[in-house]
Amino acid sequence: MRSGRSFSAVCVSGVLLLIGSLAASYAIAQQASPAMRSPPAAGKRQAAPAAPAAPPADAPAPQQPLPVSLEQTLYLIRSTLLTLNDANRSGNYTVLRDLAAPDFQARNTSADLAQSFSDLRRRNFDLFGAALVAPQLTAAPALDAEKRLHLTGYFATRPQQINFDLIFQVIGGQWRLFGISIATPDAPPLATQTQTPAAAQNAPTPKKNP
Repeated sequence: MRSGRSFSAVCVSGVLLLIGSLAASYAIAQQASPAMRSPPAAGKRQAAPAAPAAPPADAPAPQQPLPVSLEQTLYLIRSTLLTLNDANRSGNYTVLRDLAAPDFQARNTSADLAQSFSDLRRRNFDLFGAALVAPQLTAAPALDAEKRLHLTGYFATRPQQINFDLIFQVIGGQWRLFGISIATPDAPPLATQTQTPAAAQNAPTPKKNP
C-alpha cells in the first residue's frame, strides 16, 4: 500500500510541476511576443496619413534700389539743362561738350551741337524753367545693359513744356553726359471746371404774395 501511495503522490507532483511549467512558459511567451493588431473590418479603409503642410509662400522680392538718389537725379537734370541754356544764349557749346563723356565728345564737335540746338536759339527759347519747376519723371531712373543711366521726363512749363531724355555714363567715378534730346511741345490745356455755387442750387424758390 505504501508503494502505491508513493507512486500516486509522485504522479500528482509530476502533473503539478508540468502544469506550472506550462503556465510559466505561456506567461513568458506573452511578454516576449508583440501585441497583435486586429485586421481592419471588411468594407472599412484605413485613413491615409495627413499630407504635410504646404510651405509658406515666398516673401515678395525686395525692390531694387535706384541707381542714383532723387537729389542726384534732380542735380543731373537741372545742371545739364541750365548748361545747355547758357550755351544757347552765348552760342558757345564748348563747356557743354567739355563736361560730357569722352564718347560724346568724339561724336559731337561744338559746331555739331550748335547745329543740333539751332531751333531753340532761333526761337529764343529759354530753359530757365528747369531752375524753377520740379521735373516730372515719366520712368524711374534706370541703367541699361551698358550701365548707362537714363533719365526721362518733362518740366510742366507753359505755354510750352520741356521734354528731356538724358543719358549719362560713369567716367572717373562721376556721371557725365552721354546723350541728350530736348523737345518743347505745347503744354496740354488746363482742365476748366464751371461750378455753380451751392447756395444758388439749394436756394428755395421765393413765394409770391397774393
